[in-house]
Amino acid sequence: MDQITLSERAKTTIGLGESHFREFKSGEDGPPGYKTLRKAKAVCVDVARTLVAFANADGGELLVGVEDNCQITGLNEFSETELDLIEKAPHTHVHADTPLQNLSVARLELDGKLVIYFSIAKSNSYVHHTADGRCIQRRDLESVPISAQQINIERREVLSQEYDREFVDGAQVSDLNLNLVKIVSDQISSGMSAEKCLQYLNLLEYDRMGVRLRRAALLLFAKVPEKWHPRLQLRVMKVEGVELQSGSEYNVSADEVVTGNIIDLLENGWDALRPFLVQPVFGRNAKFGQRVMYPEHACTEALVNAIAHRDYSQEGQGIEIYIYQDRMEVRSPGSLLSVIRVEDLIEQKGVHHSRNGLIARVLRELGYMRELGEGIRRIFELMKRNELAAPNLTNTSSTFSVELFHRPSYSMRERLWLDQFSDFDLTREEKVIVLLGQGAQLIAPQDIWDALGIVDTEHYRQVVFSLQEKGILDSQLNKNKAQNIARKKRISVRKIPRFAIRLPSSISPVQELSSSDSCRSESSSRRLWVGNLPFDLDENDLIGLLQEYGDVEYFSAPKSSGDKGKGFAFVEFGTDQAAEQLLNDSRKISLRDRSLIVQWATPRA
Repeated sequence: MDQITLSERAKTTIGLGESHFREFKSGEDGPPGYKTLRKAKAVCVDVARTLVAFANADGGELLVGVEDNCQITGLNEFSETELDLIEKAPHTHVHADTPLQNLSVARLELDGKLVIYFSIAKSNSYVHHTADGRCIQRRDLESVPISAQQINIERREVLSQEYDREFVDGAQVSDLNLNLVKIVSDQISSGMSAEKCLQYLNLLEYDRMGVRLRRAALLLFAKVPEKWHPRLQLRVMKVEGVELQSGSEYNVSADEVVTGNIIDLLENGWDALRPFLVQPVFGRNAKFGQRVMYPEHACTEALVNAIAHRDYSQEGQGIEIYIYQDRMEVRSPGSLLSVIRVEDLIEQKGVHHSRNGLIARVLRELGYMRELGEGIRRIFELMKRNELAAPNLTNTSSTFSVELFHRPSYSMRERLWLDQFSDFDLTREEKVIVLLGQGAQLIAPQDIWDALGIVDTEHYRQVVFSLQEKGILDSQLNKNKAQNIARKKRISVRKIPRFAIRLPSSISPVQELSSSDSCRSESSSRRLWVGNLPFDLDENDLIGLLQEYGDVEYFSAPKSSGDKGKGFAFVEFGTDQAAEQLLNDSRKISLRDRSLIVQWATPRA
């Protein structure tokens, strides 16, 4: 058996760089060329915090004496007493009530430099704290503060999270498809043997009794998966209708089961699912073709998410995929972990926690998964980009489901309106603007900013100019008139409705836009930040003051939850000269006995 040495493991870790599972800490401090030796106590604090963060997440490796850029600088200048302090940091600098377990510590000599190697397994016994009471968890490349309540795991979750880490009696390396393992090893480090790869990924260990395989190795690579798990499978069912019936009304017209280890399921699952998702289309060349009813990447993300995060401890269930007439549902065994809320997933907050830590690590190394917590977010983004309804997420006590709909995100009235512009090949953002003009509704520039969530002036100009070039967005009020109205009302010119949507039947060849109506000719260096404002500011008072310098095109004064101002505002003028003059006069301007502070809102080129 080709056994990996600890030095080989450490060098492989350094070669891969920092990640969710790997961290490097230096023994030096200061800029290049002026490095000084760090205090041993400071290094001890870093060691304890990093290991606590790893233990509260999915485990990991820490190398002290290695820079963030993977350069080995070593700890050779530290005294024996200081090195001993660093090695004991996992005990002396971790809270006594939450001791670290399954910890390995070793001194290594790498390229003539002394490095201290730490390895810690994922912990379900405690929510770990540092000696000063800090609770920290690893999230991708960072160790971040987190409440102990979020980390507390119910006993059922402990079982599900330990399942892929358990050693399986009687399992041998010969039970694995080593060709698949070799593919993984080549991804990690070219030339690494399959056995060393399994050890590096913590899927295999040696002890005095011989080889011990973790269950994750069998789930991922087993030659005969059903020998080790009875429901390592995907079941795809075509349902005639929008609800599943039973008994004499049973309406499943097709039922296909895909079995295999996890790698096989990932490779073959989409091939089995895709035929259920295509529908015939009549192309422009008068020939029938096929198209998938859902974004393919959204489907594969849902598939990978189910395979990676299902509860494998529920051995009586497999992943089920239902293809209804109006939607696709991917249902996986096991509810969400208690630290993950459906609301957070819907709001597309990155949730960095995996039930199957070892499985997730292998799938990330192979490229099936990217950052932890990003899969659901990408599904939402893909559905939105393809103008389809948002996914529906359902969490029960025993399952978690992702539903994808192939209905448009628009209402029937909106679709009828947009259908009139089908020949223009509008982008999603252009369609949003066109919808603002339904029923001859005039559109203010601020309406466009708000509807698209625009934060950049150039972005606004590009999308508006594109519609103007197509003859769809028509200026009903020239800019000078809009500015006069804004001055009288003492509001931003952006809030003055001035655009209308022109129906295709009335569009003539587009004439060259005048400089006053074209968004492309406007300058982008007119936005200022105004500070030291009264918290009970009357916006009209400030706008009136600012209009003495020129036309105010945009004004925004952020407010706190109590509807009070935050003491600052953003303003954009119609000309560069107005902005420059206000900036030059900034020391002379006051409002209600408060001297205003004025500066550029963004750095200027």
